[in-house]
Amino acid sequence: MSENIEKIKCLIIGSGPAGYTAAIYAARADMNPVMYTGMEPGGQLTTTTEVDNFPGYPEGIDGPTMMVQLQQQAERFGTQVRIGMVTAVEFNKDEGGWHKVTVDNSKEILAHTVIISTGATAKYLGLPSEQRLRGGGVSACAVCDGFFYRGQDVAIVGAGDTAAEEATYLANICKNVTMLVRKDVMRASKAMQHRVNNTPNITVLYNSEVDEVLGDNVVEGLRVVNNVTGEKHDIAITGLFIAIGHKPNTEIFAGQLTMDETGYLITEPGSTRTNVPGVFAAGDVQDNVYRQAITAAGTGCMAALDAERYLAAIEH
Repeated sequence: MSENIEKIKCLIIGSGPAGYTAAIYAARADMNPVMYTGMEPGGQLTTTTEVDNFPGYPEGIDGPTMMVQLQQQAERFGTQVRIGMVTAVEFNKDEGGWHKVTVDNSKEILAHTVIISTGATAKYLGLPSEQRLRGGGVSACAVCDGFFYRGQDVAIVGAGDTAAEEATYLANICKNVTMLVRKDVMRASKAMQHRVNNTPNITVLYNSEVDEVLGDNVVEGLRVVNNVTGEKHDIAITGLFIAIGHKPNTEIFAGQLTMDETGYLITEPGSTRTNVPGVFAAGDVQDNVYRQAITAAGTGCMAALDAERYLAAIEH
């Protein structure tokens, strides 16, 4: 083992609410955490304009500002926040072993504990008009942003259980919800389909896709194309919600950490422990159900506490 390789107690990979909360707890426990931010410092919240559902902000706060404040709080207690991308890992399966991590394909680090908070990336349609209006009426989280469209007409794209659940959520607060389903049937469970079909202000358009999102600075409408007939028509909406799934950012951990069929890291029930001693997972990288900033922060706290207990055990 080369002596010039940096050795640290606690490495945090990823810089969203989970990572920063883990950093705050780890730093206060004298674990001297080092965080690498990844390609999207602050995570998904940096693409969100207003955050109204995180406790402690009675007037709300915009996502980027919230992430800056979380970083400042983590740094206040001594966290080293570094810009960089973890590009390879070599986890040691022995209790108390060093985990080797490569940053930016060059720098090598040895860590006794690793907290993975790399999050998940929402899938979008990829249309230029959709990307241009992200944050201006296009959202990938109805629970996060639906409140801003109370009493308005909105649309949602998707056909699975998540899309159906978010459609019924939006129907409770919005005037009308148009649901676009690409095929002639929904993939959602029968129970969720019944819920959608029995909600009077949800209209389901089958064999339908988004041709273009209309509006200059904010969403003003949607051009819908029937993928069987080719017929197009416009609908007036102020919000478009994309519910076609998320992709966990776990590629570099494949073959070393246990994952489910879609790539989410599996942790022991009631903890953030992965199948490798000293490696913990927090936030959306291991949560395919709730995917909220506050739940991510909660598991970040858990990960730091689990890491602290692990370090105490191996040092003892």
